[in-house]
Parts: sequence; structure tokens; C-alpha cells
Amino acid sequence: PLPPPPTPMLDPTWQTPPEPIAQILNAPPTPTASLAPNQQWLLEMEQPYLFPIAELAQPEVAVAGFRLNPQTYSPARSNPYRRLWVTEVATGDRRAVDLPDSARVNFLRWSPDSQKLAFTVTYLDVNDPNAEPRGLELWVMELAAAKPWRVTEAILNGTYGTPYRWQSNDAFLCKVIPSDRPPIPTHSDVPLGPMIQENLGRKTPSPTFTNLLSNPYDEALFEYYVTAALESISLTGVRSPLVPPSLISRAVASPDQSYILLETLHRPYSYQVPSGRFPKRIQVLDPAGQLLYTVADLPLDDQRSIKFDAVRPGRREVSWRSDRPSSLYWVEALDGGDPAVEVAHRDALMTLDAPFSGEAVELWRSQYRFRRVRWGRDDAALVWEQEYDSRQSRLWRIQPGFPEASPILLVERSSEDRYRDPGTPFTTTGPYGWNVLRFTPDERGVYLSGRGASPQGVYPFLDRMDITTGQTERLWQCQDPYFEGIVDFTNVEAQQWITRRQSKTEPPNYWRSVGSQQPLQQLTRYPDPAPEFAAVQKEVIKYQRADGVQLSARLYLPPGYDAERDGPLPMMFWVYPAEFKNRELAGQVTKTENAFSRPHFTSVLFFLTQGYAVLDDPTLPIIGEGDAEPNDTYVEQLIAGAEAAVEYVVKRGVGDRTRLGIGGHSYGAFTTANLLAHSRLFKLGIARSGAYNRTLTPFGFQGEQRNFWEAPDTYMHMAPFTHAGKIQAPLLLIHGANDSNTGTYPIQTERLYEALKGLGATVRWVELPLEDHGYRSQEAVNHVLWEMMRWCQLYL
Repeated sequence: PLPPPPTPMLDPTWQTPPEPIAQILNAPPTPTASLAPNQQWLLEMEQPYLFPIAELAQPEVAVAGFRLNPQTYSPARSNPYRRLWVTEVATGDRRAVDLPDSARVNFLRWSPDSQKLAFTVTYLDVNDPNAEPRGLELWVMELAAAKPWRVTEAILNGTYGTPYRWQSNDAFLCKVIPSDRPPIPTHSDVPLGPMIQENLGRKTPSPTFTNLLSNPYDEALFEYYVTAALESISLTGVRSPLVPPSLISRAVASPDQSYILLETLHRPYSYQVPSGRFPKRIQVLDPAGQLLYTVADLPLDDQRSIKFDAVRPGRREVSWRSDRPSSLYWVEALDGGDPAVEVAHRDALMTLDAPFSGEAVELWRSQYRFRRVRWGRDDAALVWEQEYDSRQSRLWRIQPGFPEASPILLVERSSEDRYRDPGTPFTTTGPYGWNVLRFTPDERGVYLSGRGASPQGVYPFLDRMDITTGQTERLWQCQDPYFEGIVDFTNVEAQQWITRRQSKTEPPNYWRSVGSQQPLQQLTRYPDPAPEFAAVQKEVIKYQRADGVQLSARLYLPPGYDAERDGPLPMMFWVYPAEFKNRELAGQVTKTENAFSRPHFTSVLFFLTQGYAVLDDPTLPIIGEGDAEPNDTYVEQLIAGAEAAVEYVVKRGVGDRTRLGIGGHSYGAFTTANLLAHSRLFKLGIARSGAYNRTLTPFGFQGEQRNFWEAPDTYMHMAPFTHAGKIQAPLLLIHGANDSNTGTYPIQTERLYEALKGLGATVRWVELPLEDHGYRSQEAVNHVLWEMMRWCQLYL
């Protein structure tokens, strides 16, 4: 049992949830793993799930839509790795990487030949609260020896984008803090005058971005911290200056190292949009840093439509082709970036070879919006296009070396149709050290890996696709009781591959297959991080909405539970709806029964340790077929989906109709408040980091592309703030005080609390100091779980 609630209830200290929750939260983290491009090395990285709130309290500067750490010149609130291991795949030999005790590792990158690993190191002495973190050092490790060494002092600038990239196998392009930078800008508390903004008839809609520039002092801070010089630095630390200090966002060497693609930001800035939409200049330099070609000089992007397929006008997605030594490619919007414009084609994919003195060549035009490209060779690249409104998606094969050749349509489907998702093509290291498509031995096909959603369940697969006909052949598919996917392979025909395998009872681990007749070799041996959950009963259930739409959810029951013996339980529903254009596709089964499920952070699954049942992610499709918009009937469909889930668990005998709670995070919190306002299905609600007043997000939200003035009735009807007077069930509101997510300002929760309080509701508002949209500190995560458990103890 939980301890009694504190008296008074406004206890200002951090609280701890009951056991075994705290014990599970403190368990050692399971490492994440990365396979080298040549499949020779497996890198394991340990990263704590939670860290002391003192780390969140480190200084930070919020400018132009992001936060940076001014002491380390790196992103604020990052969660670096603490320990590394390297395993030689062929032998299974695993070695720990020797790093300083206080080292924090980030920005890891394989060398082009996969024989080295580069990463940044900063330091944080957790035993000395007065010690200041040091900046970013560049380190390198020879994988064969697993011996790292420091290449540079703390000179890298990682405040904006990647601080370095491999230039070759023995040199880097680095963004470096200027040695002669001026003093930090100072701020006067005495205002020089009023803050003034104006708009002279231009349409400049924008979502509710956070942490934007707001005054000249912010502009000065942005320039001070983002400004970097570009240098080439060898493995031995020899520095060669290339470009003087500027606002560098990206610098990438061509695959053959003959050129440098440089992207920089410049004025005029904006107080309405983040730095990603500031004016930018994209140029090609020679190896000495001399300008050769200007790809684009793009103006401020502040007039973009709020429709989801809207893009920046002009040349975008500029990069190097991975299959050529030094060929640029980019995409140009043919509709000015506005999907509301009626045109035959939306985008053009362009390429231009070195020395960049000729005319660019058009390779392909898309009817829908360009999504991505995977380069292979002169006669084969794959390109994807998609349209949000119709949900149509296409995969094409083009021939970059023969632009006059007609493209071949390989796949056409609805993006909502997960059953027909062809998967993602495998790549391999090309002749220039960059990833290119991995072709079949006969050169006629590629290999695809997919999640494998189907009416029978979710079973990952490996396919061979003929890139002339689009026909596929199934080479391998995961089988019960596993949820297993192929990470990479060396020989498909001989079944030599590496997989990541898990089951309901076995935690995810990496395995190596050396042939169909040979036993599997286990590469990692990660234990169960929460053995207390081994006996939890998990099931993917299927049921039907009143209008015939098929639904599904994950049902969890406590260890040892027997429905006949124990009867219906108090149950927490944890929700997050999704929009669809097709009712049949909305009912597809996308949840796997065989995944290993263990709670972390503030997971609702922790309720299972206290005798509750949990219905996780019951599908709540909001469907708008034809010309109808899904959100025009959002409330009605939301209630219908929730009613179907409730009827299922009650009829099944596992859920007590009088003891059902509803909760969710972000859009799930919005959903929770709406279900409490418009139904009496649930006895309490838990709403975390949500947005409740849609007049505060007037230029779109979630799946809504219309602005408030185009659909005022929908905006008002969907907003639970509008219906606060109908909320009768006790509602727990939780929000991070530093929420930077678009639309979910903390004021959203504050205003809903004030409304409910004024109307006499039972409501509690918990604001978490220093926390963002998700909660990461040990103190906050423990406290949130305590609040959730206590709320259910009191009212469920």
C-alpha cells in the first residue's frame, strides 16, 4: 500500500513511488548498440535513463528555437553516453573502452573505412557540485585495439548541428570556437525603448514555436555562441584553418574529399520562426576553403503555409550524391512550396557534377511532395514521394546517369496502409565510403527490411525486390515466439546476418547467424532490467467500434492474476489518438504480441506492480473520408473508440466499470481532458504536458492543417478548455516548467487548472522545475510516478 497522502497536500519536497518502482528505476541501464557499416564491429553504449536534477540545472541559453549549454558549447539537456564497449563480430571478443571517469561521450561517427570511431568528450564531475563542465574535445579510437586518444583540446563548437565530420579516413572538418571571439554580450536591465514588431500585409503564419529570439540581446547571444570557424584537423591534431568565423550550420566534404559543401546562416533573423528558417547560404569550397560555386542564397522562410506538405521555396535538401565522387543534388519546389497551388508536379530532383560550371540536370519530377532518395549507381536510385491530404505514397526507380529514361513505378499505396509497406532498402559502403543501395548479385534487385504488420500480427521480414518490375520475393520472416529483425548481413544466400531478437520473456539482444545449419552466435547478453515484470500477462486484443471500425490495444494484467478468482480490476487506460482518411486502414493491426515490454521513465506499466490492470494505446482513430476532415467529428469518434474499449474489458471481466481511469501525455493529455468532459466512462484523469486551449495554437496542431479562422467551430469544440465546466472526474495535471514542444506551453496547463478551480472541480496541478516536454531527472520521474499512484489510490 501507498503511504497516506501528505498533510497538507501541497508538500513541496520530491516524493518517491512505492517499491518495486523505485528499485526498477535505479536498475543499471541496458546499453544501446550500433553496427559498423562494414559489419565488423558492434559498438555498445551505456546511457543512463535518468540523471540528477542538478544536471538539468546547468546554465543554458535559449535562442532561435533551441537551447545550448554555454559552458560546453553543446546542446543543453543532452544525455551523453558514459561507457563504451567494442565487440569484434567474427570472434565475439568484447572489450571495454578506457575513458576518464567523468567523461561524457557524444556525437559518435564511424570513419569511412569503419576501422575507427570518432566522438566528442566533455567532463562533468558529479562528486564536485562546484566544478564547471569543460567543452567538447575530439577523440578517436582504433577499433581493433579499442584504444582511444584525444585529438583536440576543448575547441569544438557543437551548439548548432554536428561539431565535426570525417573529411577522410585520417582528417576531420571541424567547427571550432574562434580563438579571438569577443566578450560575452552583456544585458542591461534598463530598457532602451519599447519592443516593436509589425507586419505590412504579408501572410506569415507560424506554429507556436518556443525559445525564439525576442530582442537584440537574444540576437547577440545567438551570434556569439553559434559563430564558429571551419578547420581541417588531422588525426594527430594538426589544424588547418579553412573558413573564418561565421554562423556555420553544416560543412560536409564530398565523397572523394575534393570539395566542401558549406551552409551558413545570416541576417535578417526572425522573432516568429526558429533558426532553421533563417536566411541561409549554401556554397561549394575547394579543399583550401576558397569559394567555387554558390548553390543557393535563401531568404527568410517566414511565409510558409501551415499545410503539412508545405516546404521552403528554392533549392533545399542540398547534399552530395553518395554514388558519385563529387556530384551535388538538391530538390526544388515547382509550386513555390505551397501544396494549395494546383500544379502537375510538386518537386524536381536536380544534380550537378563538379566543377559546377555547367547547367544542373533534372533527374525526376514528383507529382506529390518529394520525401527522400537513396543513391545506388548510374542506372538505379530509389526515390519516394508522398501527399498528406490523400495519404498517397509512391516509390520509384530512376536512372541518374540516364535522365532521359522513364522512371519505373515500383510501389503505390496509401501511407496509412501498413500491411503493404514494402520496407526500407539495405545499404552498403560504396566506393567512396558513403552508403549506397545494396544490390542483389544479379544487379537486378535490392533488399528490403520491413516491420511486417499483417492481420495475423507483426513479423519483420527481409525481401528481395526486382527494381525493374517491383515484384518482391520473401527471403526470411520472423516467426513466433520472437519479434526479430535483420540489422545487416554479409551474405543473404548463406543466411549470414545479424539480427536483434526479443520475445515476451527475453530482452532484446543481438545475434549472429552464420548459416541455416549452424547455431546462432549471441553477441550481447543484456539481462532483464525488471524481472519483477516477468510474470506480467500481456496480450494484443482486438475489438470493434460501434460503426464497425476494427480496433486493437495492448492489455496488461498483473502477475498471478486470475479473472475467475480475482474478478475485475481497477484499470488505467493510456491513450493517444491518430488521424486517418480510410476507415479500413485505420483498423489495421500494428501492435506486436512478441515484443519485450518493460517500463521506464514515467510508464503507465508501473501500475501493474500495484495491482492495477493497464490498457495501453487503445486505437482511437479519428477518420475523415473523402472531403471530410477527421477533426470535424473528433469528439464523437473519440467517445466511440473509448466506449468500445471499455465495453471489451468489462465484458471480458478484467476491468471494473466503476474503477476505470484515463491518462495520456501531450496529445494524449488533450484526449484525456476531452474524454472526461464529454463522457462519464472514467472516474479520474491524469493529463501530462498537454495543450487544452486551441485558441493558443491558432495556426494548426497535431493532424489539423486549417487555421482557427478557417475552422472556428472545430477548434472550439475540440478544446477541452471550452468544456471545462463539464469535467466532473478528479483530474491530475502535470507539466514541465521548461516545456519547449510546439504548442504545449506550460500556460496551457496553468489556464486549465485556473478554469477548473474556479468552477469547483477536483483538480491538482504539478509543475516540474527545469523539466521539458518529457521528464528526465531522477527526482521528477520518481515524483510523477508518486503523484500518479497517489491520485489513483485516492480516486480509483
